[in-house]
Amino acid sequence: MLLSSSNVRQTAKGTQAPRERAKVRVKLDKRAYDILVRPGLLDEAGALATASLGITSGDAGGRTAVVVINPKVELYHGKKVYDSLEAAGFKVLPIVLVAGETYKTLQTVRRVYQTLYEANVDRQTTVFAVGGGVIGDLAGYVAATYQRGLSFVQVPTTLLAQVDSSVGGKVGVNLEDAKNLIGAFYQPRLVLIDPDTLKSLPFRERRSGLAEIVKYGAIYDREFFDLISSEADGLLRLSSPWLGHAIARSCEIKAKVVEQDERDEGMRAILNFGHSVGHALEAVTAYRIYRHGEAIAIGMVSACLIGEEIGITPPSVTAAICTTLKSAGFPIKPDERIYVNDLISMMAHDKKAIQGAVRFVLLPELGRATVGHSVSHDIVRAALLRQATV
Repeated sequence: MLLSSSNVRQTAKGTQAPRERAKVRVKLDKRAYDILVRPGLLDEAGALATASLGITSGDAGGRTAVVVINPKVELYHGKKVYDSLEAAGFKVLPIVLVAGETYKTLQTVRRVYQTLYEANVDRQTTVFAVGGGVIGDLAGYVAATYQRGLSFVQVPTTLLAQVDSSVGGKVGVNLEDAKNLIGAFYQPRLVLIDPDTLKSLPFRERRSGLAEIVKYGAIYDREFFDLISSEADGLLRLSSPWLGHAIARSCEIKAKVVEQDERDEGMRAILNFGHSVGHALEAVTAYRIYRHGEAIAIGMVSACLIGEEIGITPPSVTAAICTTLKSAGFPIKPDERIYVNDLISMMAHDKKAIQGAVRFVLLPELGRATVGHSVSHDIVRAALLRQATV
């Protein structure tokens, strides 16, 4: 059941955080799976994975668990995951990769393929992606393509991955300066979200994830947007009682959208709000200046200004988005050294473009998005030039 953000306990002192909801179900017929959200889940990863795979608890029968992980995440969380999987009967094969968009390539995929081949893994193998979005996207693409498909479990450890990339089944890698151009739709068997992992994240990485949470409210749920606006500081500091709710609600919104449009042929495009300009910003700066959420924050403001230019987005919506993002410390305009024409040229190569024309997700009001707006380069240029002055 999809719960609204108003489904909370009321007291004489006002609205309090809701009781934690530990499970969100993504209903995709035979590809359905659960998203579990609960502190301490890393210690239960093995038992929960065997249950989702239909294996008797504690009896993985020596099946291989390929754990794709980066060095920092392994340092903080690797032992818990390895111990849990071994206790469930898995034979653990760690593959430690340097994270970062510049490493999310076919060359890295090839190296992982070679490791799997040399380890002689079979089709009973399960791939566990433990880390942020880059690890999840790359490990998921490997799982989707090696031996025509291995079981796949997402264990996201960053806020961005927990609320966005780990849910919905999009996996893939970058091609030179084109983000996620090579990929597949491949659903995980399970998503395990342990909010305790956020304690090891740098502040800037937490903030990057908050941008996607703001996006969900902006495109789908006005009450949720207002809640996130008021709780932004506490969420960033992991002190807000609404943290678990914010993660679960974000997953619920994405799950609801994915259930209606798994293969991104219609409604699912609303999830791309802010991403056309955001992805272009990441690409033209070689992924070295902006975190993903920072680029998406700037892209959401761009989309609002484009919407204003063509009479769809009221200025009050743009103002609300800007106020919320600035209160969380996000940049709301590109660095002055970035050329508008470079961004427009990059957007023409985006996988969402059709015959070179970029199609934008726009907001007629907070909490509702519309898709498929083909906008001329002149209008995009005018909006981006305006953005430089906000």
